Amino acid sequence: MSLQGKKILLGISAGIAAYKCVELTRRLKERGADVRIVMTKGAKAFITPLTLQAVSGYPISDDLLDPAAEAAMGHIELAKWADLLVIAPATADLIARMAVGMANDLLSTACLATDAPIAVAPAMNQQMYLAHATQDNLQTLASRGALIWGPAEGEQACGDVGPGRMIEPAEILANIEHHFADKALQGVKLMITAGPTREAIDPVRYISNHSSGKMGYAIAEQAAKMGAQVTLISGPVSLTCPQGVDRINATSATEMHEAVMGRIGQQDIFIGCAAVADYRPEIVADAKIKKNNDQMVVTMVKNPDILADVAALSDAPFTVGFAAETHDVEKYARGKLEKKKLNMIAANDVSDPSIGFNSDQNALTLYWTNGSLLLPATSKSNLASQLLMQVNQAYRKQ
Repeated sequence: MSLQGKKILLGISAGIAAYKCVELTRRLKERGADVRIVMTKGAKAFITPLTLQAVSGYPISDDLLDPAAEAAMGHIELAKWADLLVIAPATADLIARMAVGMANDLLSTACLATDAPIAVAPAMNQQMYLAHATQDNLQTLASRGALIWGPAEGEQACGDVGPGRMIEPAEILANIEHHFADKALQGVKLMITAGPTREAIDPVRYISNHSSGKMGYAIAEQAAKMGAQVTLISGPVSLTCPQGVDRINATSATEMHEAVMGRIGQQDIFIGCAAVADYRPEIVADAKIKKNNDQMVVTMVKNPDILADVAALSDAPFTVGFAAETHDVEKYARGKLEKKKLNMIAANDVSDPSIGFNSDQNALTLYWTNGSLLLPATSKSNLASQLLMQVNQAYRKQ
């Protein structure tokens, strides 16, 4: 997504993750954003203003009482200039000062003086992050409308492992893009399938899979926030329908196929995220099958292929498939892309328990005829935003 002309004020406080702001600034500039930088005194111990000036193309602001800048009320000028104030890394100290409304350096003063949205990317030791005071302060900022981005979990510079790492520049960039792309799908009619299907054996037994529906629901929620008119065809899940989404329930693959094909004619984009059963029992017993034998033989027949049927329509919508694989992910994903004549496919490795079924995180690799793009592991909500931005770009180029 282009950020052409967007004015980003980047606030950097005293955390080791400050070095990542070079990459973040470079990526923002590549997308056309105008980036000005405010540093705290402590931040300069981790990265030099000269480095950031070279990347941003502007002098770095770091002193509330700079006579030259304050002759023109520099702190107010910066605060009014910004379309978005991003604080990365945001230390526990800065978060605390923001929560109580202090203005004892240039960055905290800019936070009070701006009417632009403020995004905070926490970065600190895991114990500091989990401390009640820090959690209360973050809750206070969120209640005032601040965007809290992260933190991530993992090994920290101090040797601890846990929550508190600043999210990566790519994820911050994706969040910034999403912030400015709120209505990128305005007027677009988007249908998505989500969750598992259940294929009945008898009145009490069925065959299903481990899909929780979380990824599909996250996509539906983000699509609605981006302005799309969303129809969600959902298998049986224990999730609340996102606000502004029209949900239609389906249990079996056949029911889901009927629900999709009966409404697909008016759709612009179709995303097949559901884990649809490939096969169903040929005969469903009318009564519960009794345990009279050591073995039970169930003859299975193929279910209709929803993705292939949608893509084969003469006026097919932009069609995106999902491929949940346990090995040879690219091989099988590209095979599915070609065989079903999809516009794009999103593949993930469900053998990885950290991003597999029922996880709150995921990672995807997008494939299309002449390219691919890795979307690294992050929350399913953030990932849904990144996916939809890529889908929207490709759909607009058709």
